[in-house]
Amino acid sequence: MLLAVVLAPQTLWASADDSVAAIKERGILRHLGIPYANFVTGAGDGMDVELMQGFARWLGVDYEYVQTDWSRAIGDLTGKEVKSIGDDVQIVGDVPIKGDIIANGMTVIPWREKVVAFAEPTFPTQVWLMSRADTAVSPIQPTNNLVDDIVQTKSVLAGKSLLGKLDTCLDPALYDMERTGAKISLFDGTLNELAPALLANESEFTLLDVPDALVALQKWPGEIKVIGPVSEPQDMAPAFRPEDKGLRNAFNTYLAELRADGSFDALTLKYYPFVVEYFPDFLSAQN
Repeated sequence: MLLAVVLAPQTLWASADDSVAAIKERGILRHLGIPYANFVTGAGDGMDVELMQGFARWLGVDYEYVQTDWSRAIGDLTGKEVKSIGDDVQIVGDVPIKGDIIANGMTVIPWREKVVAFAEPTFPTQVWLMSRADTAVSPIQPTNNLVDDIVQTKSVLAGKSLLGKLDTCLDPALYDMERTGAKISLFDGTLNELAPALLANESEFTLLDVPDALVALQKWPGEIKVIGPVSEPQDMAPAFRPEDKGLRNAFNTYLAELRADGSFDALTLKYYPFVVEYFPDFLSAQN
Protein backbone atom coordinates (compact mmCIF):
# COMPACT_ATOMS: atom_id res chain seq x y z
CA MET A 1 0.00 0.00 0.00
CA LEU A 2 2.83 2.40 0.83
CA LEU A 3 4.47 1.76 -2.53
CA ALA A 4 1.18 2.45 -4.29
CA VAL A 5 0.79 5.76 -2.49
CA VAL A 6 4.33 6.83 -3.35
CA LEU A 7 3.92 5.98 -7.02
CA ALA A 8 0.41 7.37 -7.44
CA PRO A 9 1.36 10.95 -8.47
CA GLN A 10 3.93 9.71 -11.01
CA THR A 11 1.43 7.23 -12.41
CA LEU A 12 -1.24 9.91 -12.61
CA TRP A 13 0.74 12.26 -14.81
CA ALA A 14 2.61 9.60 -16.78
CA SER A 15 -0.59 7.89 -17.94
CA ALA A 16 -2.61 11.03 -18.72
CA ASP A 17 -1.15 11.36 -22.25
CA ASP A 18 2.17 11.00 -24.06
CA SER A 19 3.40 14.59 -23.51
CA VAL A 20 6.00 13.61 -20.92
CA ALA A 21 7.12 10.60 -22.97
CA ALA A 22 7.55 12.81 -26.04
CA ILE A 23 9.82 15.20 -24.14
CA LYS A 24 11.85 12.35 -22.69
CA GLU A 25 12.26 10.89 -26.17
CA ARG A 26 13.40 14.27 -27.52
CA GLY A 27 15.62 14.74 -24.48
CA ILE A 28 14.92 18.50 -24.23
CA LEU A 29 12.39 20.65 -22.41
CA ARG A 30 11.80 23.83 -24.42
CA HIS A 31 11.03 26.82 -22.19
CA LEU A 32 9.24 29.65 -23.98
CA GLY A 33 10.13 32.90 -22.22
CA ILE A 34 10.01 36.66 -22.56
CA PRO A 35 12.51 38.92 -20.75
CA TYR A 36 10.29 40.42 -18.08
CA ALA A 37 10.90 41.69 -14.54
CA ASN A 38 12.85 39.11 -12.51
CA PHE A 39 11.11 36.08 -14.02
CA VAL A 40 13.31 36.06 -17.14
CA THR A 41 16.06 38.65 -16.78
CA GLY A 42 17.53 38.24 -20.26
CA ALA A 43 20.91 37.47 -18.70
CA GLY A 44 20.37 33.71 -18.47
CA ASP A 45 18.68 33.65 -15.09
CA GLY A 46 15.42 34.60 -13.39
CA MET A 47 12.84 32.95 -11.16
CA ASP A 48 11.04 31.15 -13.99
CA VAL A 49 14.31 30.27 -15.73
CA GLU A 50 15.56 28.48 -12.61
CA LEU A 51 12.14 26.90 -12.09
CA MET A 52 12.15 25.46 -15.62
CA GLN A 53 15.80 24.38 -15.40
CA GLY A 54 14.96 22.48 -12.24
CA PHE A 55 11.90 20.93 -13.85
CA ALA A 56 14.02 19.72 -16.77
CA ARG A 57 16.46 18.08 -14.35
CA TRP A 58 13.53 16.52 -12.48
CA LEU A 59 12.28 15.03 -15.77
CA GLY A 60 15.79 13.86 -16.63
CA VAL A 61 16.14 15.92 -19.81
CA ASP A 62 18.14 18.92 -21.02
CA TYR A 63 16.86 22.49 -20.80
CA GLU A 64 16.49 24.87 -23.74
CA TYR A 65 15.40 28.51 -23.53
CA VAL A 66 13.35 29.75 -26.52
CA GLN A 67 12.73 33.49 -26.54
CA THR A 68 9.37 34.74 -27.73
CA ASP A 69 7.24 37.86 -27.21
CA TRP A 70 3.75 38.59 -25.88
CA SER A 71 2.09 38.62 -29.30
CA ARG A 72 3.63 35.28 -30.38
CA ALA A 73 3.97 33.29 -27.16
CA ILE A 74 0.66 31.42 -27.25
CA GLY A 75 1.09 30.60 -30.93
CA ASP A 76 4.63 29.35 -30.25
CA LEU A 77 3.15 27.03 -27.61
CA THR A 78 -0.10 25.85 -29.18
CA GLY A 79 0.45 26.25 -32.91
CA LYS A 80 -2.57 28.57 -33.09
CA GLU A 81 -2.16 32.30 -33.67
CA VAL A 82 -4.69 34.10 -31.49
CA LYS A 83 -6.11 37.58 -31.10
CA SER A 84 -7.56 38.75 -27.79
CA ILE A 85 -10.78 40.74 -27.74
CA GLY A 86 -11.42 41.75 -24.15
CA ASP A 87 -12.15 38.52 -22.28
CA ASP A 88 -12.67 36.62 -25.52
CA VAL A 89 -10.19 35.25 -28.04
CA GLN A 90 -10.17 34.56 -31.77
CA ILE A 91 -8.00 31.99 -33.55
CA VAL A 92 -6.67 33.64 -36.69
CA GLY A 93 -4.25 31.07 -38.13
CA ASP A 94 -1.77 28.24 -37.71
CA VAL A 95 1.89 28.74 -36.79
CA PRO A 96 4.79 26.40 -35.95
CA ILE A 97 5.05 25.09 -32.39
CA LYS A 98 8.37 26.15 -30.85
CA GLY A 99 8.15 25.24 -27.16
CA ASP A 100 6.58 23.13 -24.44
CA ILE A 101 5.89 25.60 -21.61
CA ILE A 102 5.45 29.36 -21.33
CA ALA A 103 6.94 30.62 -18.08
CA ASN A 104 7.75 34.30 -17.60
CA GLY A 105 5.31 35.67 -15.07
CA MET A 106 2.24 35.04 -17.26
CA THR A 107 -0.95 36.26 -15.61
CA VAL A 108 -3.99 34.00 -15.55
CA ILE A 109 -6.70 36.03 -17.30
CA PRO A 110 -9.97 34.79 -18.85
CA TRP A 111 -9.07 34.94 -22.54
CA ARG A 112 -5.82 33.06 -21.99
CA GLU A 113 -7.64 30.31 -20.09
CA LYS A 114 -9.59 29.61 -23.29
CA VAL A 115 -6.45 28.66 -25.24
CA VAL A 116 -3.90 27.38 -22.69
CA ALA A 117 -3.96 25.31 -19.50
CA PHE A 118 -2.29 26.93 -16.50
CA ALA A 119 -0.37 25.13 -13.79
CA GLU A 120 -0.75 25.85 -10.09
CA PRO A 121 0.04 29.52 -9.30
CA THR A 122 3.67 30.47 -8.83
CA PHE A 123 3.31 34.19 -8.04
CA PRO A 124 0.62 36.63 -6.85
CA THR A 125 -0.13 39.79 -8.77
CA GLN A 126 -2.53 42.64 -9.36
CA VAL A 127 -2.63 45.55 -11.82
CA TRP A 128 -1.78 48.95 -10.36
CA LEU A 129 -2.02 52.49 -11.69
CA MET A 130 1.40 54.15 -11.54
CA SER A 131 2.65 57.71 -12.03
CA ARG A 132 5.83 59.69 -11.64
CA ALA A 133 6.51 60.72 -8.08
CA ASP A 134 6.19 64.43 -8.93
CA THR A 135 2.67 64.21 -10.32
CA ALA A 136 0.02 66.23 -8.47
CA VAL A 137 -2.22 63.16 -8.04
CA SER A 138 -1.81 61.49 -4.64
CA PRO A 139 -2.10 57.77 -3.93
CA ILE A 140 -5.60 56.79 -2.89
CA GLN A 141 -6.56 56.29 0.73
CA PRO A 142 -7.41 52.57 1.04
CA THR A 143 -10.95 51.87 2.27
CA ASN A 144 -10.60 48.15 3.11
CA ASN A 145 -13.02 47.57 0.23
CA LEU A 146 -11.24 46.67 -2.99
CA VAL A 147 -14.15 47.60 -5.25
CA ASP A 148 -14.23 51.09 -3.74
CA ASP A 149 -10.45 51.36 -4.02
CA ILE A 150 -10.59 50.51 -7.72
CA VAL A 151 -13.32 53.09 -8.33
CA GLN A 152 -11.30 55.67 -6.43
CA THR A 153 -8.16 54.86 -8.44
CA LYS A 154 -9.92 55.11 -11.80
CA SER A 155 -11.51 58.42 -10.85
CA VAL A 156 -8.18 60.27 -11.21
CA LEU A 157 -7.83 59.41 -14.91
CA ALA A 158 -10.41 61.67 -16.59
CA GLY A 159 -8.61 63.64 -19.29
CA LYS A 160 -5.22 62.14 -18.38
CA SER A 161 -2.90 60.12 -20.62
CA LEU A 162 -2.55 56.41 -19.86
CA LEU A 163 -0.21 53.75 -21.27
CA GLY A 164 -1.21 50.10 -21.58
CA LYS A 165 0.05 47.07 -23.49
CA LEU A 166 -2.01 44.93 -25.87
CA ASP A 167 -1.89 41.10 -25.58
CA THR A 168 -0.88 41.30 -21.91
CA CYS A 169 -2.56 41.64 -18.53
CA LEU A 170 -1.97 45.39 -18.94
CA ASP A 171 -4.47 45.74 -21.79
CA PRO A 172 -6.69 48.66 -20.68
CA ALA A 173 -9.73 46.97 -22.26
CA LEU A 174 -9.59 44.22 -19.62
CA TYR A 175 -10.41 46.75 -16.91
CA ASP A 176 -12.91 49.03 -18.71
CA MET A 177 -10.38 51.85 -18.67
CA GLU A 178 -12.05 53.57 -21.63
CA ARG A 179 -14.92 54.47 -19.28
CA THR A 180 -12.57 56.55 -17.13
CA GLY A 181 -12.20 59.24 -19.77
CA ALA A 182 -8.46 58.66 -19.97
CA LYS A 183 -6.56 59.27 -23.19
CA ILE A 184 -5.34 55.71 -23.74
CA SER A 185 -2.23 54.78 -25.75
CA LEU A 186 -1.06 51.23 -26.43
CA PHE A 187 2.68 50.91 -25.85
CA ASP A 188 4.80 49.45 -28.67
CA GLY A 189 7.82 48.57 -26.51
CA THR A 190 8.34 45.72 -24.08
CA LEU A 191 6.80 45.48 -20.62
CA ASN A 192 10.22 46.20 -19.12
CA GLU A 193 10.17 49.55 -20.94
CA LEU A 194 6.84 50.80 -19.59
CA ALA A 195 8.24 52.29 -16.38
CA PRO A 196 11.12 54.04 -18.24
CA ALA A 197 8.55 55.44 -20.70
CA LEU A 198 6.60 56.85 -17.77
CA LEU A 199 9.73 58.43 -16.35
CA ALA A 200 10.51 59.90 -19.79
CA ASN A 201 7.16 61.74 -19.72
CA GLU A 202 5.64 59.69 -22.53
CA SER A 203 2.46 59.47 -20.45
CA GLU A 204 1.07 60.78 -17.17
CA PHE A 205 0.07 57.31 -15.99
CA THR A 206 0.75 53.69 -16.85
CA LEU A 207 -0.57 50.31 -15.84
CA LEU A 208 1.95 47.95 -14.24
CA ASP A 209 1.45 44.60 -12.60
CA VAL A 210 2.88 43.89 -9.17
CA PRO A 211 6.20 42.22 -10.13
CA ASP A 212 7.16 44.91 -12.62
CA ALA A 213 5.98 47.68 -10.29
CA LEU A 214 8.05 46.33 -7.40
CA VAL A 215 11.14 46.06 -9.59
CA ALA A 216 10.56 49.65 -10.80
CA LEU A 217 10.10 50.96 -7.26
CA GLN A 218 13.43 49.42 -6.28
CA LYS A 219 15.24 50.47 -9.45
CA TRP A 220 14.02 54.10 -9.38
CA PRO A 221 13.38 54.87 -5.70
CA GLY A 222 11.60 58.15 -5.15
CA GLU A 223 10.84 58.60 -8.87
CA ILE A 224 7.68 56.53 -9.29
CA LYS A 225 4.64 55.88 -7.12
CA VAL A 226 1.59 53.63 -6.87
CA ILE A 227 -1.74 55.45 -7.16
CA GLY A 228 -3.93 52.42 -6.48
CA PRO A 229 -5.32 49.13 -7.83
CA VAL A 230 -7.35 48.71 -11.01
CA SER A 231 -7.89 44.94 -10.77
CA GLU A 232 -8.75 42.16 -8.37
CA PRO A 233 -5.81 40.05 -7.12
CA GLN A 234 -4.58 37.72 -9.85
CA ASP A 235 -2.28 34.71 -10.19
CA MET A 236 0.72 34.06 -12.40
CA ALA A 237 1.51 30.54 -13.58
CA PRO A 238 3.27 28.56 -16.32
CA ALA A 239 1.08 27.78 -19.34
CA PHE A 240 0.76 24.46 -21.17
CA ARG A 241 -1.03 23.17 -24.24
CA PRO A 242 -4.50 22.03 -23.05
CA GLU A 243 -3.91 18.51 -24.38
CA ASP A 244 -0.60 18.14 -22.48
CA LYS A 245 -2.26 17.11 -19.22
CA GLY A 246 0.56 14.75 -18.33
CA LEU A 247 3.23 17.46 -18.58
CA ARG A 248 1.16 19.94 -16.59
CA ASN A 249 0.45 17.36 -13.88
CA ALA A 250 4.15 16.50 -13.78
CA PHE A 251 5.03 20.16 -13.24
CA ASN A 252 2.44 20.49 -10.48
CA THR A 253 3.95 17.45 -8.76
CA TYR A 254 7.44 18.95 -9.07
CA LEU A 255 6.18 22.30 -7.75
CA ALA A 256 4.55 20.61 -4.76
CA GLU A 257 7.87 18.97 -3.92
CA LEU A 258 9.66 22.35 -4.05
CA ARG A 259 7.08 23.86 -1.73
CA ALA A 260 7.31 20.97 0.68
CA ASP A 261 11.10 21.16 1.09
CA GLY A 262 11.32 24.98 1.16
CA SER A 263 13.07 25.33 -2.19
CA PHE A 264 10.20 27.30 -3.72
CA ASP A 265 10.29 29.87 -0.90
CA ALA A 266 14.03 30.29 -1.31
CA LEU A 267 13.75 30.73 -5.09
CA THR A 268 10.92 33.26 -4.78
CA LEU A 269 12.74 35.34 -2.17
CA LYS A 270 15.95 35.24 -4.21
CA TYR A 271 14.32 37.19 -7.04
CA TYR A 272 11.49 38.93 -5.17
CA PRO A 273 12.60 39.52 -1.58
CA PHE A 274 9.96 42.25 -1.28
CA VAL A 275 6.95 40.07 -2.18
CA VAL A 276 6.21 39.37 1.48
CA GLU A 277 5.81 43.10 2.12
CA TYR A 278 2.89 43.31 -0.32
CA PHE A 279 1.57 39.73 -0.17
CA PRO A 280 2.58 38.56 3.33
CA ASP A 281 0.47 35.41 3.18
CA PHE A 282 1.60 34.18 -0.25
CA LEU A 283 4.43 31.82 0.69
CA SER A 284 2.81 30.47 3.84
CA ALA A 285 -0.49 29.99 1.97
CA GLN A 286 1.24 28.09 -0.85
CA ASN A 287 2.85 25.79 1.69
